[in-house]
Amino acid sequence: MTKILSWNVNSLRIRLAELERIAHEENPDVVCLQEVKAKEEDFPFAAVKAAGFEHIALYGMAGYNGVAILSRRPLTGVRRFDWAGKADARHISAVTEEGIEIHNIYIPAGGDLPDPAANPAFARKLAFIEELDAYFAGRKAEGATRKMLVCGDFNVAPSENDVWNHKQLLKIVSHTPAETSRLQKWYRESGLVDAVRRCRPEPEKVFSWWSYRNPNWQTNDKGRRLDHVWISPALAPQLQSAFVLKEYRGHERPSDHVPVGVVLA
Repeated sequence: MTKILSWNVNSLRIRLAELERIAHEENPDVVCLQEVKAKEEDFPFAAVKAAGFEHIALYGMAGYNGVAILSRRPLTGVRRFDWAGKADARHISAVTEEGIEIHNIYIPAGGDLPDPAANPAFARKLAFIEELDAYFAGRKAEGATRKMLVCGDFNVAPSENDVWNHKQLLKIVSHTPAETSRLQKWYRESGLVDAVRRCRPEPEKVFSWWSYRNPNWQTNDKGRRLDHVWISPALAPQLQSAFVLKEYRGHERPSDHVPVGVVLA
């Protein structure tokens, strides 16, 4: 069995104790982190290795963004990708000892105004998704034989069952038609399989993010599914289960995202 977990940690240094808890309680083989918020020289390598992750692939930067793949076993073939005109530490890939090519991605949030003409951050988000689409569509043929896993904080809730209220959020960044149509097109053209929805099909509501602005997040449950795990057809037969660790949102000093992931045979 291989357990792979993805989590927008929203600053690893602040939530290092939570990573240690995940390592102990969930015992994942691989952890993909987004929003690490640390330069390479500031990354807590010793603490992460002490938690059991001896092998670390990092694309870091100061203050914000940053992605990392942490593994208990060796990683090879590490690559860093840049999209939509910026080198801002949002995509890293590596290959596990089992031969799984993991892509860990943090798509830009896109600001508050869902208008690409008036909001450059939103325009860049759309371009970022389009470039990911082109890259993975170009590798679709490999998916039949190559074990690939694409995960991370995509900052888009693509389906009406990925948000607490579809109609109310149609004009809110993360669930606008401009975003959802592009993410769905990427998904379709990549040939990948949504592992969480394979295990928890619609119309079940599934969320991975709850706003810090809502102190009654658990009662109101006004969440969105922004965090995703997609797998190639070659890997899909090994899918045993998928999980969303909602309880981590209720811990002390939580991230606004919770870990999601898969167990593979």
